[in-house]
Amino acid sequence: MPPATTGVTLDTRLPFVLGGPSAKKLADAFDMRTVGDLLSHYPRRYVQRGAASDLDALTVDEQVTVQARVRSAQNRTYGKPDHGRRRNRQPVRTEVVVTDGSGELLLTFFKQPWQIDKLKPGALGLFAGKVGSFRGRRQLLHPEYVLLDPVGGSSTDADGDYAAHLVRPMIPVYPATARLASWRIASCCAAALDALGELDDPLPADLRDRRGLVDLRTALEGVHRPDDVADHQCGRERLRYDEALVTQVVLARRRLLLDTLPAIARESVTGGLLERFDQRLPFALTDGQRRVGKEIASDLSRNQPMHRLLQGEVGSGKTVVALRAMLQVVDSGGQAALLAPTEVLAAQHHRTLTTMLGDLALGGMLGGADGATAVRLLTGSLGTTARRRALLDVSSGAAGIAVGTHALLEDRVAFAELGLVIVDEQHRFGVEQRAALTERGTAARPHVLVMTATPIPRTVAMTVFGDLDTSVLAEVPAGRLPVQTSVVPAERPGWLERGWQRVREEVAQGRQAYVVCPRIGADEAAGDSGEESAPQQPDPDSPRLPPGHAVLDTAAHLQAGPLAGLRVEVLHGRLPPDVKDAVMDRFTTGAVDVVVSTTVVEVGVDVPNATVMVVLDAERFGLSQLHQLRGRVGRGAAAGLCLLVTDADADSPARKRLTDLAATTDGFAVSQLDVTLRREGDVLGAVQSGRRSSLRLLSVVQHEHVIAQARADATELVDGDPDLERLPGLRAAVANLEDTSGADYIDKA
Repeated sequence: MPPATTGVTLDTRLPFVLGGPSAKKLADAFDMRTVGDLLSHYPRRYVQRGAASDLDALTVDEQVTVQARVRSAQNRTYGKPDHGRRRNRQPVRTEVVVTDGSGELLLTFFKQPWQIDKLKPGALGLFAGKVGSFRGRRQLLHPEYVLLDPVGGSSTDADGDYAAHLVRPMIPVYPATARLASWRIASCCAAALDALGELDDPLPADLRDRRGLVDLRTALEGVHRPDDVADHQCGRERLRYDEALVTQVVLARRRLLLDTLPAIARESVTGGLLERFDQRLPFALTDGQRRVGKEIASDLSRNQPMHRLLQGEVGSGKTVVALRAMLQVVDSGGQAALLAPTEVLAAQHHRTLTTMLGDLALGGMLGGADGATAVRLLTGSLGTTARRRALLDVSSGAAGIAVGTHALLEDRVAFAELGLVIVDEQHRFGVEQRAALTERGTAARPHVLVMTATPIPRTVAMTVFGDLDTSVLAEVPAGRLPVQTSVVPAERPGWLERGWQRVREEVAQGRQAYVVCPRIGADEAAGDSGEESAPQQPDPDSPRLPPGHAVLDTAAHLQAGPLAGLRVEVLHGRLPPDVKDAVMDRFTTGAVDVVVSTTVVEVGVDVPNATVMVVLDAERFGLSQLHQLRGRVGRGAAAGLCLLVTDADADSPARKRLTDLAATTDGFAVSQLDVTLRREGDVLGAVQSGRRSSLRLLSVVQHEHVIAQARADATELVDGDPDLERLPGLRAAVANLEDTSGADYIDKA
């Protein structure tokens, strides 16, 4: 390692501190470029020097670093003699057995007989590699190692650079690779810490004191070179808070910026469409709908753009709330756009809105009420004539409400005066798509209402949607019965047979059912190419489904066997749009008994007469997705039934997930469980943003109190110093996050 260097900061490039070869290894393995990148690569755990690792806990294919003691070592010959320069010499395999006192691990080296002279019985060392299996025994093949307590010598390794690090009482174990062992990363971190100059601490001293946090340098030392457990716990607590605060400061500045943007106030109008619609409602709004409606109406009446997240339990009546907001905007001379993720859902919304409005949606048409508006559907598959008419009505302002898919985002779609954008099921859109409509054209920004039927835990809402005001619809309309959910395991074929009987019984009473499959065709390759595969030949005598649980095969099987004689049709995303619309129309009007579909029916589809949902291969779906699916049934006067059919083993985590789902109908409980089981990066949108999550120590599931404290502190800091001029360290940390696409995701989400 090069000697310590003066003037080193967290932004210093690694070659300047570590030298080119070490820096290149870190860049190749972990995309590290700066000292800050390296020092934010935190240890995943620590081992007490001399305390053996639990070897029985190792799993095959895991990259590990373990501390163990050599039990035995021997060289074995194998194969044919080498007839090269060392004539008639047989190749040697060195087998070393290490132990934690109870379990064992095999270390194997080929053609390295000298290893036996170093790895003597009784030697203690760190061993790193990928866990494999040889004749039923776990092994590391050609592992890297460093001896902490060799027999007949001092701490050593191939380079001899790590002794100072390895004599510490606590040894950090880092996420490592086959070419870059944990102790090599530790040595790089130590060199960086030694070279690091004075730091601009992002947290002001009074805030650190109030929260009981150590300074940044102490935190970094505690995490990378702890003397005891308290050191690394204090360090992690401080660095975790940094992650929360920087994210919340970004969001607080977004909120402040939104308050400065101009928007046109959309006041309620006496005698307008909204008032006339309310007078016609055949049911009373729930308390939640009235409360949320007032919140939205108040936001729309301001000169700053509304940015509100509306969470609504399945069947809670979000559509009515959204329609009332759209009518308030139309009454004030503006237009509203409802953006849906699929053509099936867009068409469903269009049907629902026009049905609810009646003659109030027939503006410019025979039979339209006085002052009525037009509701236009705009999707990519719309015919030329219908598309031209929709575009004309939207651009002229004749259509006060436009409903569509991503087709609404196209440049050729010009609104006369776009006043409100409603994004339904926002998680189904990319951030660029969502931003495109809200940034359209005019000097005044439209108001924005983001809706989701997937309940979001409070911590996730504070982190991912922290710049949005949040409204929650938890109640369901009066008289709505909870959906009974049951797990149907493969080891009980009689249960599945009874499930198909229940479908027949419901249909015999005039009701309908969904059967949901994870795939369209039986052949994955065909599915990948976009072509349909021919359904497998069904066995009408078996209640069991053909392997694959694909829409086409399942429909053929059901029509020939368990549901023979019923009107069964298929629905999936690769059908032509007019065919999809026709299937949904027939299902909605009762001309179809059972729809076998993919998850195109997951959200928004509203057929009150449907009472049974059968989900095949249920273990392949997320919990929130399953909660959405079961919300498609029981939307009328009759109770709903959801059957989760699974091949998962009885004692598997997948089966437990399904059992937990069946035990609750509370969407927020489901979402909390779902988030707990998912990768943190997914929760934070890293998949959509194309980058890994910037959160390494902070969990939006586990650390609610940290996020809440950071949100309060961030609001106070930004209100007092919006540009963070008095806090250069925090300003730099915020700028670093804002330079990433992850912050762009936060900005546009």
